[in-house]
Amino acid sequence: MSQASRVPMHRLMAGDLSLEPLLASHADAMFEVLSDPAIYEYENEPPASVYALRDRYARLESRLSPDGEEIWLNWVVRLGTGELIGFVQATLRPGGQAAVAYEMNSAYWGRGLASQALQAMLLELVERYQVRDLWAVLKRANHRSQRLLQRAGFVMTSSAEHVRRRIAADEMLMHLAVPPE
Repeated sequence: MSQASRVPMHRLMAGDLSLEPLLASHADAMFEVLSDPAIYEYENEPPASVYALRDRYARLESRLSPDGEEIWLNWVVRLGTGELIGFVQATLRPGGQAAVAYEMNSAYWGRGLASQALQAMLLELVERYQVRDLWAVLKRANHRSQRLLQRAGFVMTSSAEHVRRRIAADEMLMHLAVPPE
């Protein structure tokens, strides 16, 4: 059995959006989406090439970290028109913990699409993967991302938690605790 078959992923629907499990075959279209310089105002950088992105996506298709300790869940976000606009992702860790991240092409900011995609992923993480603690790290200056996370129910953690988790001074750690059923 392949590693990918051990970690099932499903297509998710969120209004007019479709979240598809990431595949290497998405690299060509996602290279265009991720070449938007506005995405990188606060951190990271665009992929070096479509080939590098395809290689990265091929590694992510395993859905497992090399040591098998983490589950990597990545979805591309597609409009009803078929156009790819970004991605959402989660790194699942033992004990019901997950770190979440996302990127959307700036042409689609301010329309509630990132919020829809994030909510669909969070629901999937809680219902299918029994995640109870969700975490996100972002640059303090990235107020747009902070508002997105707050709308999803995340709150900034204490300064003690920032120190304990070694969060850089220019970053913030946000947390969403899901109450037990």
